[in-house]
Amino acid sequence: MTLRIVGSFRTLGGPVLQQDFAELVGPYRMELHVHCYRLTGSVRDADEAMQEAMLGAWRMIDRFEGRAWLYRLATNACLRLLHGRPPRLLPADRGPARAVGADLDGPSAGPWLEPYPDRLIPQERYDLRESIELAFVAALQHLPADQRAVLILREVLAYSAAEVADALDTTVASVNGALQRARRTVAERVPERSQQENLAALGADGERELVEALVTAGEKGDVEAIRARLTAGARFTMPPLAAWFDGRDDIARFLAGRVFTTPWRLVPTRAGGRLAFVCHRESQPAALIVLALDEDRITEITAFLDPAVIERFG
Repeated sequence: MTLRIVGSFRTLGGPVLQQDFAELVGPYRMELHVHCYRLTGSVRDADEAMQEAMLGAWRMIDRFEGRAWLYRLATNACLRLLHGRPPRLLPADRGPARAVGADLDGPSAGPWLEPYPDRLIPQERYDLRESIELAFVAALQHLPADQRAVLILREVLAYSAAEVADALDTTVASVNGALQRARRTVAERVPERSQQENLAALGADGERELVEALVTAGEKGDVEAIRARLTAGARFTMPPLAAWFDGRDDIARFLAGRVFTTPWRLVPTRAGGRLAFVCHRESQPAALIVLALDEDRITEITAFLDPAVIERFG
């Protein structure tokens, strides 16, 4: 391949054009963005890291070596972005559940984990869809950033220990040690069955029936119908509010007393590898509801209230 290099760089065949750069880098942009999201837990942070990585690729296009080279740039852009920052978590990771009737308080600074819009990923990329599942990305946030990078590069992208050591400018021994520690932490926090596997077992008809039932119950404010779908130990969280509720009885009481006092309209979508709904109140999108399922029962409801998060799904 004959590369044409950016403007002031030494050239092989003339200055690179935007079209040339897009042809080299374009096929990898989507999966690199997913990679940055897994590392950062935020679509906004993934955008920022991608911008830095793409700028670096543009400036060093004369060294272009393909996919692994781009992943190295993206990984290190994320690590620089994450340096000194607290992890993005969910409310249940930050404090105990609230009693029904307690003050919810206002939004907390977080930072909070964000879901990834499944619509951005081609249907055939099952590998990417499974790797953005909210439970997996949430578990990653409990790791130091360097361990996150090692786990993703080794387990998700299947790079060798030597390749990861080269990308992160460390040793193979350090990579292997970090991988063992990261595996233990993530294994403790990720369910045995992924949401992709759960939805496949539910089947298209079962998923359709569940979605239709939840839309009907949500729009009618039918708390008992929703309660019947919850497991006994279900959780309800509402980032950026720190308050959350534990158990189907407390969730049902909260829904009856605080949520269904006004009408809602629910629009089905997918977020973070899960069933989700954009919830409209008074014709305005007010929440992104993301569910975790065990067969056809709900184990977790996460209501993202941040307008910037909701907008990506509207």
